[in-house]
Amino acid sequence: MSVTTHHKPRGRSGDRLLFGYTWLVILWLCLPIGVMILFGFNNPKGRYNQKWQGFTFKWYGKIFDIPELTRALLTSLAIAVLCMLISAVLGTLIGLALGKYRFRGQGVANLVMFAAISSPEIVMGASLLSFFVTLNTPLGFVTILIAHVMFSLSFVAVVVRSRVLTLDPNIEEAARDLGAGAWDTFWLVTLPMIFPAVLAGGLLAFALSIDDFVITSFNSGSTVTFPLWIWGATRVGLPPQVNVMGTLIFVGGVALAIINAATARRRAR
Repeated sequence: MSVTTHHKPRGRSGDRLLFGYTWLVILWLCLPIGVMILFGFNNPKGRYNQKWQGFTFKWYGKIFDIPELTRALLTSLAIAVLCMLISAVLGTLIGLALGKYRFRGQGVANLVMFAAISSPEIVMGASLLSFFVTLNTPLGFVTILIAHVMFSLSFVAVVVRSRVLTLDPNIEEAARDLGAGAWDTFWLVTLPMIFPAVLAGGLLAFALSIDDFVITSFNSGSTVTFPLWIWGATRVGLPPQVNVMGTLIFVGGVALAIINAATARRRAR
């Protein structure tokens, strides 16, 4: 006669605890975003959005009623888009060089790139300010854009470099054997393979630029971006339009991330 015993799977309670802890952390991180979205529907009696006083959609129709806030948002969007484009181009070239070739000074280039990523924002902001002051460059839109490109460039280069390291060099060699020149090989073969990484790096540069405060505050001069306007308005209170704009920026960022993920999955098939 055989006796069958049932053993309780080991580690199941620990897995459940880890699963629950992970979701608690995710919910905690999402809590400020949820509050921002919620207060975009608040109906305060005054101008400022400090206490919940009722539900309304009217602020979505009055999103551009504060000219200074609208101007600050447009400035941030313009800087972020230009930063994304410039960083994507320059970062892609750097990532290709670091991923495909071996050259003298490559170790130094890697060190500088990762130092730019890991250095505190206050260090980069102060150093860029000193640089602009030394060159007697007026602070404003252009200096903010240069500063944003400086700290976004390394992120794009790292993302592209990691993708380039996984490429099969035989594919490019096959294209050249079939008569494709260097430019045709890059445009028709290499770029499509690394495009998801380029897009991801560009979106990362956009996200880093549009919400930057520390480096921007050092190099802005009289130019006011969206984060700087919010910081100045906190002394008296934030209008509901700030929450609405923040919600739309968040939704737009999530949509772009989903599109990028879907594009990468489609290309991987």
